[in-house]
Amino acid sequence: MSGFKALVSKRMLKNVSFMGEEVEIGKLSVRTVMEIQAQARKVDDEDNGMAMLRMVIKASIPESAELSDEDFESFPMDELGSLSNEILKFSGINPEEASTGEAV
Repeated sequence: MSGFKALVSKRMLKNVSFMGEEVEIGKLSVRTVMEIQAQARKVDDEDNGMAMLRMVIKASIPESAELSDEDFESFPMDELGSLSNEILKFSGINPEEASTGEAV
């Protein structure tokens, strides 16, 4: 298969720094962005904010799917926030608009 149709499942990747190490992030699909926006509209407390961070990171970094909620809670909050913002920016989303559910 060639041409535009062949690009349907292609992932675009980029290396970013997380806790002093390089990790590979992938651009989010339109479907995933829409799911994140729906989740962002529901964010009304810190637990939902953490759920959104986990959702963004797990969608972008497949290996992170193996991490438990407790594993995520062991990372520094600013590092998780920076990583999530990098993923959102790489995917063409303004992180501030994502947090209100208004970005596309």
